Amino acid sequence: MSQTKTTDMTPVINLTRVSGTGPKRSQRPVYKDHLPPCNSACPAGENIQAWMAHVQAGQYLAAWEALVRDNPMPAVHGRVCYHPCESHCNREELDSAVSIHAVERFLGDLALESGWTLPIDTAPSGKRVLIIGAGPCGLSAAYHLTRLGHVVEIHDAGELPGGMLHFGIPAYRMPRDILMREITRIEQLGVKIVLNHRVEDVLAEKQAGLFDAVLVATGAQLSRHVDIPERDAAKVLDAVSLLKNAETRGTTLLGRRVVVYGGGNTAMDAARTARRLGATDTLIVYRRDHAHMGAHDFESDEALAEGVKIKWLTTIREIDGTNLKVELMELDKDGKPQPTGKTETLQTDAVILALGQNADSGFLKKIPAIQFQPDGSMVIGANMMTDEPGVFGAGDLVPGERSVTIATGQGKKAAKHIDAWLNNVSCTAIDKHPTVTFSMLKLLIYSDADPKKQSELAPNTRTGSFDEVMFGLSQRDAFQEAQRCLSCGNCFECDNCLAACPETAIIKKTIEPGYTIDLNRCTGCAVCFDQCPCHAIEMVAEPAVTSAAQAL
Repeated sequence: MSQTKTTDMTPVINLTRVSGTGPKRSQRPVYKDHLPPCNSACPAGENIQAWMAHVQAGQYLAAWEALVRDNPMPAVHGRVCYHPCESHCNREELDSAVSIHAVERFLGDLALESGWTLPIDTAPSGKRVLIIGAGPCGLSAAYHLTRLGHVVEIHDAGELPGGMLHFGIPAYRMPRDILMREITRIEQLGVKIVLNHRVEDVLAEKQAGLFDAVLVATGAQLSRHVDIPERDAAKVLDAVSLLKNAETRGTTLLGRRVVVYGGGNTAMDAARTARRLGATDTLIVYRRDHAHMGAHDFESDEALAEGVKIKWLTTIREIDGTNLKVELMELDKDGKPQPTGKTETLQTDAVILALGQNADSGFLKKIPAIQFQPDGSMVIGANMMTDEPGVFGAGDLVPGERSVTIATGQGKKAAKHIDAWLNNVSCTAIDKHPTVTFSMLKLLIYSDADPKKQSELAPNTRTGSFDEVMFGLSQRDAFQEAQRCLSCGNCFECDNCLAACPETAIIKKTIEPGYTIDLNRCTGCAVCFDQCPCHAIEMVAEPAVTSAAQAL
């Protein structure tokens, strides 16, 4: 099921039903690899189908090794990734998507339990790379650069590594022991992490450490603020500070009544954290409606299950002591919220602002060549390098969507570009195979196993602690969930083509996986094409009739 580069460029003449060709063959079957939609949608660039195939075979170490070629922290991502791979899974059209994140978490946890480690793939290059920021992007880049043979050192201002993984995602979603164990495995490859070290002058740091290149991956940890008139205001703090204080100090006095202002995933985390810090009446105030909410549905569902309330189409106008003046909004014809002039007064002991984050890039302005966007994000080129030679940028610091998995994928991409620059070569993108859609599949055979669900703590028991809410799959359940993968676009040797061929023209290989076609026997009838459940076969025009076919 792994992706193999296909060089056959013969034109495809049909992607659906192809009938027989008569006495003279005008088409022939060709085995081709395609891109599964899960692989295509993964921000970390994981070859999901490849490691899922190893799980299907019970080869868990091989599955983990295939997974961490792209993502060094599967136990982390199996918990915190918003798994866009699953929303693109073709199985969703059949019954429900494969629970890819749950199987990934199983592999990550199994690796930690088993003490699996990885060797460095390449001989030492003699090059040194400085990474500023020990968040998901920086850790990913350090891992990949180390495996490429470079010496890597990470400098981070925090007292613990992980960045927003450690200080922005609550422990009930990301247990700290799991996070630290996966970071430790990266350190064991030789990555040096220097904590409590704020970089103020990048070029001076580069020169002092004799680094050949620098990657700036400091993330976006500055909370956005909004001008709200305050008179003898109640406790007002930003969500990032709340989450960090809850992590480092354990207790934060908020009071009984807490209002969270915002509608993203951080707002949901802040509200759920407030509940765990003792707030009995927690309300999210959001200026838009549910359909336009920034948070994922499952995040808001979990918040609601834990007793958090949400007041839609409402914005804060003024804070006066414990009185919170809010204005009701209504949607215009374009779906945008507009003020109505109608106000209410709410009672609150604390207001938490969860309005998003900006990049803290002020220290980079000492380098005249580096350019910035109005929001403070750093401008980089196609090779992820700034206009200052040898200084690269990635993750939440550069323009684009923001998530842990996107940052991890950016770290891998940056590592490839840095490696290419250090070797004075260009890093060229590899052409991807076409993505397989559900309509291209012919599901004559597939596993009809019921999807395996992760168990979780009962909602009424969650807010008493920061214990992890979601549990992992057992080995048996992970194995059965992997069986639900349809292997879209890539041969998994089901033998359908072998059994269906009326001319016995298909021959199973004995040493390597797959099949060959005896063209002396093949009539081009396309029965193999019709019997392939995953669209690993295409019918292509015979070279002799290509011109005629194009003329039609």
